[in-house]
Amino acid sequence: MNHYDVIVIGVGGMGSATVHQIAKRGHRVLGIERYDIPHAMGSSHGVNRIIRLAYFEDPSYVPLLRRSYELWRELESAAGERLLVITGGLDAASPDHKVFQGSLESCRLHGLEHEVLTSAEVSRRYPGYNLPVDHMAVYQPDGGYVLSERCIVAHVGSALAHGAEVHGREQVVGWEPIESGARVYTDRGRYEAEKLVVTAGAWSMGLVPGLEGLAVPERQVLGWFQPIRPEYFTPDSFPIFNLEVDEGHLYGFPQETVPGFKLGIYHHLGEDVDPETMNREPTARDEAVLRAVVERYFPLASGPTLSLKTCLFTNTPDEHFILDTHPEHPQVVVGAGFSGHGFKFSSVVGEILADLALEGTTRHDLGILGLDRFGLLQTMVSPPETDRT
Repeated sequence: MNHYDVIVIGVGGMGSATVHQIAKRGHRVLGIERYDIPHAMGSSHGVNRIIRLAYFEDPSYVPLLRRSYELWRELESAAGERLLVITGGLDAASPDHKVFQGSLESCRLHGLEHEVLTSAEVSRRYPGYNLPVDHMAVYQPDGGYVLSERCIVAHVGSALAHGAEVHGREQVVGWEPIESGARVYTDRGRYEAEKLVVTAGAWSMGLVPGLEGLAVPERQVLGWFQPIRPEYFTPDSFPIFNLEVDEGHLYGFPQETVPGFKLGIYHHLGEDVDPETMNREPTARDEAVLRAVVERYFPLASGPTLSLKTCLFTNTPDEHFILDTHPEHPQVVVGAGFSGHGFKFSSVVGEILADLALEGTTRHDLGILGLDRFGLLQTMVSPPETDRT
């Protein structure tokens, strides 16, 4: 039986960064991924993910974001390729809405450079936007996006260069705590380690007892649309955005790598799903919902549909992450429930999960991200039984 210092289950956005961090520190680590590396079955595909410092969700995320930016730049330098693109970012909503107020609060509390713009000012500066007349926006110049699939490749490449072992197309079927750590069972073999990290995305709920109802997969659809005025939708002319409107919470990007203006709606159709059986093919309804908001708020990007893709959110009840050790098995560390806004943090999440696995603690403030907020100590029991022959 193969023995490691740490085993990481799931080598997507968070797992790849964790394997990278552990290997870089000189420890023997195994990453196990049931699909390809990278793959299009989870939460990290589709070219890019937004990154922003003005964080309306909670200002306590800002220190983590600052470290995340540092680590992305370090990874860029090591990989020798562009991974982080700065466009500036807009958080726009009615003046009393959390998207606007929370973004403004984060900027003020953390001394972030920012401007407050009316919808008319946004349109004059960035003609691709057609915001509601009563909306206000916080512009923060450090916003942009990370090239998500390339980031996974870079993290795994670095991990391999530092001696990590990574297995793709190998499915974990169960694990159990043992006296010396944890034993992991896959469809190809058995492995042991002193510490186990679970970063299995939408599959986390089936692997970690107690996460039932706390890390719930949701079907999400993204669309790419052909701009009528493409010069208004380049990284130099179009900031990334979060936009709260009657139809919901929109987010989007300029054109990058693949053709088209990219847009999504948080909690697209509100479909909680089983990742094993969900419909992964976008439908006419999916397209119609996205096209309606493009035509209304980004009319100069409302040309033909170029591409549609499904992905997954994994939502917690409060939409804050879970970063913690297992309350009954301290040799097990959990990173889950990133609720549709996690990838930007994956570089620092990898650092945090490596800290927790190797040191049992981290210098980063995880105040709102612990399992104890759900009162789980009494419910987290042994992992489910599986065929271990």
